[in-house]
Amino acid sequence: MSVVLCLLLLFLFDACQANTVTLETLLDEMVNREKIARLPEIPFSLKQFSSYDRRAIAPDQPGWFANSDSKWFIREEINQGRKEYVMMDAEGPGAVVRIWMTFASENSGKGILRFYFDGNPEPVIEGTAFDILSGNLLVGEPLASSVSDLSPYDKRGHNLYLPLPYAKSCKITYQNESITAFENNRINGESVYYNINYRTYESGTTVETFHPEQLQKAKDKITEVQEKLQNRYRGLDKINLSFKDITCDLSPKGEKSIQIQGGKAIRHIRLSIKADRLPEALRTIIVKAEFDNEKTIWCPVGDFFGTGYQIRPLNTWYAHVEEDGTMDVYWIMPFEKSANLSFSNIGDQTVKIIGEIGFGDWEWDNKSMHFGVSWHQYTGIFTRKGLTANNPGEPLDLNYVALSGKGIFVGDGLTLFNTSYMWWGEGDEKIYVDNETFPSHFGTGTEDYYGYAWGGRSNRFSNHPFIAQPDESGDWKPGYVVNLRHRSLDIIPFEDHLKVDMELWHWHSTWVNYAPTTFWYMRPGGKSNQVTDVKGALAKVALQSTDIIPNQMVNGIMEAEYMTFHNSCGNKRGSMSINPFGNITLGNNLQVMWSDGMPGDSIFFAFQSLQAGNYNLTADFTVGPKFGNFSVFLNNRHIKDITLFDQKMGTKKVHLGNINLKKGDNILLFTVNPSDGNEHIFGIDRIQVNK
Repeated sequence: MSVVLCLLLLFLFDACQANTVTLETLLDEMVNREKIARLPEIPFSLKQFSSYDRRAIAPDQPGWFANSDSKWFIREEINQGRKEYVMMDAEGPGAVVRIWMTFASENSGKGILRFYFDGNPEPVIEGTAFDILSGNLLVGEPLASSVSDLSPYDKRGHNLYLPLPYAKSCKITYQNESITAFENNRINGESVYYNINYRTYESGTTVETFHPEQLQKAKDKITEVQEKLQNRYRGLDKINLSFKDITCDLSPKGEKSIQIQGGKAIRHIRLSIKADRLPEALRTIIVKAEFDNEKTIWCPVGDFFGTGYQIRPLNTWYAHVEEDGTMDVYWIMPFEKSANLSFSNIGDQTVKIIGEIGFGDWEWDNKSMHFGVSWHQYTGIFTRKGLTANNPGEPLDLNYVALSGKGIFVGDGLTLFNTSYMWWGEGDEKIYVDNETFPSHFGTGTEDYYGYAWGGRSNRFSNHPFIAQPDESGDWKPGYVVNLRHRSLDIIPFEDHLKVDMELWHWHSTWVNYAPTTFWYMRPGGKSNQVTDVKGALAKVALQSTDIIPNQMVNGIMEAEYMTFHNSCGNKRGSMSINPFGNITLGNNLQVMWSDGMPGDSIFFAFQSLQAGNYNLTADFTVGPKFGNFSVFLNNRHIKDITLFDQKMGTKKVHLGNINLKKGDNILLFTVNPSDGNEHIFGIDRIQVNK
């Protein structure tokens, strides 16, 4: 055989190998930071199977916000005498790239998962859900993991990131003896929640189907990838980096700009912020960037680094924040000709920034993309759309971002402040790719999207490569929350359009601040609908509920729902809520109701007075057959005993006495007294003070 022929055959073999998808190539892609900044070499689409409530048909039809997001399957099958429920059934070539699940029942997570590839009647993977997703049956941490490790194991989110390629098709089923019936695509018995992200490659793509034997064959590669993920290998040791210092004092309206010329890529930004009012500085120092004269980044600095407006330690594949406030990002930001990265102070205090930018060479080609970050805040948004006396209202879809152009969606973060003693994150993600009329990604809850489970019961976690909840203090009580999802093999390519929405589905009617940050790459010419949000960045940062709830008295009247309220028994059953009262006329159509208090428990309200003085205090209460008796206190002084019991549902105006108000916060407290009935419902519409 001639040398030329040998070289030709070798070239063809290498070309064939380069266009073949295997377990090893997917693992390499997972830890190759440069690949994410270019369009995929082997094109694919990314979609999702999930257990979302199938009553959701369309935004203009009932059921769009239906929330029974467990137990839904594609169908029931009998396989070799076993009753199995189909979670995923997709034609290939393709690859499963992320599975998230959680469960609820006596035998939760002990059901059997089976993976059938290429029409084979025998499962290629078989084992309990826990063993496969977060145990060691296939791989270990972090490719198989559960979060948070501060939570009971069966109440965690279980995440499998091991890629599972297939040449023709993939079917995943679940079996558990606790499942008792199947009707209308839903089971009775164990609660099963799942989200499965999978790639579908173009027809004709060569894919090597996964088989467990490959785990041994690829043992060294798996070990290498696991170590790189665990250690957050940045790859900067192999790059000849140049650095530019960005240390300076930024006065109000000041700006620090860095220009870089030539085909380069920013690969590392390190920054720390010093300010008298640090939370405000983390919101009012704005990171901006233009690549090749296209504006693609506008984001408050804290959200850009994933920590929001409070310093919270975290360590993902792309972001790292230390306790001392040192912040790093490792997104690759390429450009063909020029870059202008700036830090702008839109606040009213001087802020010191300390840090540097590291950049290196980049070979720009027709697959290279510009990096983009979009941010905006829904400030003081009310969680029930259309709430009136005759309408209980409903959740609402909030837009994270809408992108126009060709690119990939690579992650997002959410910073919010909750003002209620209830879970805020029942809402599902709805992601539309290339003008879909129904989202190809329809989830089962905000916490599920971010990889954990069961609301705030999952506690904080911040040390997984791709998902994090650095602060969960506001999950089930007033407080601050940060969620992050940095995508890996589950990046979402789009040809001309992408829209990411998330339901704001809160268990209570209340006000919250809700600020999403999105990360993406697009070819030159791409556009984001979220460009700048100066008003949101300048809004008062919420450190307590009164920073959000409209705690203002108008003409001596304060609506109860506008006051900050909570109770002494910890609201364990979550019964305090803002709601209408049937057809009874109320101020602002709303009242505050509390239904699970017991004798000795208290509910108290904070309201502000602009000046101290002597006033008459009256209040409008709601009354009814199951309402109770209460002692009333103002600023720790007993002022009156009242009864809200009545044979009929209605309202009642009560003069609470001549009182002294303090300038600033005043506390109005109601303690449950014993009564003849077994229930002690409390309801208040408004208070009024007069000189």
